[in-house]
Amino acid sequence: MELTKQWREHFKQLRAFDEAISLLYWDMRTQMPEQSAPLRAETIGYLSTEAFKRQTSESFKRLLDEMEGADGLTPIESRSLSVAKTQYERNAKIPPEEYQAYVTLVSEAETAWEKAKERDDWGMFAPYLEKIVAYQRKFADYFGYASHPYDALLYDFEPGMTVAQLDRLFEGLRDELVPLIRQLKQAGAPLDWSMDQKAQERICHDWMRVVDYDLSRGRLDATVHPFEITINRRDVRITTKYDEADYRNALFGTMHEAGHATYEQQIDAALDELGLGGGASMGIHESQSLFFENFVGRSVAFLKSVYPSLQAEHPPLSSIDFETFYAGVNEAKPSLIRIEADELTYSLHIIIRYELEKALIQGTLSVAELPAAWNRLYKEYLGVDVPSDAKGVLQDVHWAGGSFGYFPSYALGLVYAAQLTETLRAQHPELDTWIASGEFGPIKQWLETNVHRHGKSLTPNELIREVTGEDISVRPLVRYLTAKYGTA
Repeated sequence: MELTKQWREHFKQLRAFDEAISLLYWDMRTQMPEQSAPLRAETIGYLSTEAFKRQTSESFKRLLDEMEGADGLTPIESRSLSVAKTQYERNAKIPPEEYQAYVTLVSEAETAWEKAKERDDWGMFAPYLEKIVAYQRKFADYFGYASHPYDALLYDFEPGMTVAQLDRLFEGLRDELVPLIRQLKQAGAPLDWSMDQKAQERICHDWMRVVDYDLSRGRLDATVHPFEITINRRDVRITTKYDEADYRNALFGTMHEAGHATYEQQIDAALDELGLGGGASMGIHESQSLFFENFVGRSVAFLKSVYPSLQAEHPPLSSIDFETFYAGVNEAKPSLIRIEADELTYSLHIIIRYELEKALIQGTLSVAELPAAWNRLYKEYLGVDVPSDAKGVLQDVHWAGGSFGYFPSYALGLVYAAQLTETLRAQHPELDTWIASGEFGPIKQWLETNVHRHGKSLTPNELIREVTGEDISVRPLVRYLTAKYGTA
């Protein structure tokens, strides 16, 4: 009893650091004064390093050894031990002073990225990215890998996934998507998607209530790049980006982030004290946001149910029939911006980034060559010309934050979401009736029971097999997209 109490106390301390760091990060991305950036980066670097030291200390190593030799551990404690040991072995290979320098670097890099994107100036950000890539290559060597250095970086985002598996999944997905994209019909006359920001704010809050995101344990703010962040289990915040030229970005982006937040709010709180809080992986996390954004939010059942209130809020829609509106919302066409991409073309944006990341980490592509490589792949895969770095290589914050190995999770999220939705629909044929009538309680309960409550106590592979009875497969996603966008 005393041993497991010490074990839980360790994770309680780490959670306290995580909460402080997350709150500082949220402030940095939403309302921090610009001049505060350097000192804020130092503070986040210091706190992150102190937490890192606790995860790699000799005292924690002794606690690990004692837990390994203990009898009578519960299955969930054994799982906690297994996850913590793997993470310890990875962390212990990184010198603390390098870790602190790296955390400080990425905090500074994110601020530099914001300015570079605003000014469309790749040269402002490139020196930071060169240092980040050098660290990532070094970390991959520290961690070790069997086949590809990128494998070593995937673990933090998608435990158990490898380049070999991703190549097979992504090649299969790409081969199915490209023919579908090429046969797309010419879109009708474009609709006017402009809307005042205040109206967007009201609708976003209304749609969050429909999805049942609990605002008594969260909040919605505006930022440059939308995100969800967990301060603690009772404080899960989201941000969105309002665009008065196209309100779809904020409305569906808010549903997306609310999906992330709902996942976090429904994880078994007891898992926090075992280091198993949070999503099973970033891909599983993304599956929950995409479930609400696409499989619910862009469905006929949902849009038809909210369209009258949307027309009342935005009078220009009163002359647009629902079928035209629905077609406009779900229009598929190659585009430049990932977060604005439709369901059909979205995965190609991710596959492009995945290929670039692999090459950067393997050393076959330099940071200086990255903009040209980006532009070439966008032309080759999506048939679009990139007019500027701001709309190209600078559009995502992830590389500035050092999140190498993260991007594949976005495409995996679509794959997982399709598998989970297909299973949910098979078990509950009344799913569309629930959505149309605003009965989201049964849907959230199914997600909590089958996905959310487990946190990190199951790996992505284990979770998908347990819920769907199958291994990870692109077939459900292909079936969904073909039914929605195919012309055959």
